Amino acid sequence: MGTSYLGSVFKSSLSQFEWFLPLNAIVLSLAGIALIYSATIPMGPTGKSFVIKQTAWLSMGLVLLALFAFLDYRMLERWGTWIFVILLLALISVSVFGRVTAGSRRWIDLGLMRFQPSEFAKLAVVIVLARSLSERKRGAIDGWMELLRNVAYALIPAFLVATQPDLGTAVVLILVAFSMILFVGLSKKLWKVIFGLALASIPILYFGAQYFLLDYQKKRLLTFLNPDHDPLGAGYQIIQSQIAIGSGGMFGKGFLKGTQNQLMFLPVKHTDFIFAVLSEEWGFLGSSLVLILFLIFMLRGLGIASRSRDDFGTLLSIGCVSIIFWHVTVNVSMVMGVLPVVGVPLSFLSYGGSSLLSSFMCTAVLASVSSRRFSYLT
Repeated sequence: MGTSYLGSVFKSSLSQFEWFLPLNAIVLSLAGIALIYSATIPMGPTGKSFVIKQTAWLSMGLVLLALFAFLDYRMLERWGTWIFVILLLALISVSVFGRVTAGSRRWIDLGLMRFQPSEFAKLAVVIVLARSLSERKRGAIDGWMELLRNVAYALIPAFLVATQPDLGTAVVLILVAFSMILFVGLSKKLWKVIFGLALASIPILYFGAQYFLLDYQKKRLLTFLNPDHDPLGAGYQIIQSQIAIGSGGMFGKGFLKGTQNQLMFLPVKHTDFIFAVLSEEWGFLGSSLVLILFLIFMLRGLGIASRSRDDFGTLLSIGCVSIIFWHVTVNVSMVMGVLPVVGVPLSFLSYGGSSLLSSFMCTAVLASVSSRRFSYLT
């Protein structure tokens, strides 16, 4: 009797499981491995190790997907505060035990892999914000204390991440938090005050940036405004990226045939600039197809949010979709020269274990919310 009951529950869970999002994530990840292989093959044996590691992380991501997708997402609501506190402690520990790479202290070396707490901090912020915003009464946020409390959930980890320094991830953290807050809504009174403060803060930010931004961050901003100002220095990376994107044309040069890629003109091409490799070798059609897959992923995620059975599930879904949306938007924009280079990876495609695992965890959370959709509780 018990075995029969468990079997029926398992079959019911499989029938309600959100299969499309995991399949979408796997296709994007496999495309990422192919691009990483193309980007790193000129490096010889070192390049092969990147592909092997990314494949291992994909396997770990599938395991996490299977574990978290079948767990009830409401457990995250109960443990949200502890998850947030643990990630804050991890971010603090980076400054003590973190490994320095390329001038930044962002990783904790675990032996078999390097753990980047900032990648998982985004999901922790989404969980604690979803809990906080779902506990309030419906309607737009009208009080300053309520707004500041929710904003603090993002500003505290964002500050810790910015000191590593990792300005890109700090910006994404804030953008994700504001996306969730704007989804709930702000009163007209708050909007008026915020707009006034934003105008008044422009000169403060302008002059303050001269003292608080590091030299390389200042160069990135100047390069964004005029890449040709230092074409062989700070502007080299973005110029080579734009050449790679433009030279791909409609159909691309073909797999392993991109000159900017294979001749090593394009720096950090397997991480933050993987989209440039995609555009050069797969062309406008190939890069458009990848962006369409991202768009379908996000629209599917928003559909899950609209069908969620409770406010927490809705806000959790909105937050997970926001993480993917802002990563794609910021990364593609900076590679094309529309935004300054801030070091944000492209979800599922860029090389990096922490980024890939956190993206799969977002997918698992969305699948969990979708599998438990029955009615929207008011």
